[in-house]
Amino acid sequence: MSQVIETIEKLVQPIVDDLALELVDTEFVKEGNDWFLRVYVDTPEGDIDIDQCALVSERLSEELDRVDPIKQNYFLEVSSPGAERPLKKEQDFKNALGQYVFIKTYAPIDGMKEFEGYLLSYGPEGAEVEIRIKTRKLTVLIDQKKIALARLAIDFSA
Repeated sequence: MSQVIETIEKLVQPIVDDLALELVDTEFVKEGNDWFLRVYVDTPEGDIDIDQCALVSERLSEELDRVDPIKQNYFLEVSSPGAERPLKKEQDFKNALGQYVFIKTYAPIDGMKEFEGYLLSYGPEGAEVEIRIKTRKLTVLIDQKKIALARLAIDFSA
């Protein structure tokens, strides 16, 4: 599966570069009986519109037809990453500094695997996240290698 993603990202990267957009994430997943190739793109300002997504979709579709890297039938979806944008690359974490995030770890840290809070720092040590649990405040340092999933989140307590 990762080889499919690598191939797709190599096809889409020149397209988004040409359009001055950013490739945020790529997924190739099976849901029910159907396969979906999802490509998430955005502008550096975070304000992509439907016309830009459609243009990426058209150009990528042409490349996919030309190269044909996926043998089974699938649906192509090109969209914005939405409010809960995934954090995968170093720059994603740097751009999210000060924002509310959700982080899930592979193994428990202090007995927990899920953390929500404000991203305080990001550096060689990993992602430091301030989390609030009920009435107390806790700051935890999370090694990036232990992060299974990270994304922007919505702070409903604000």
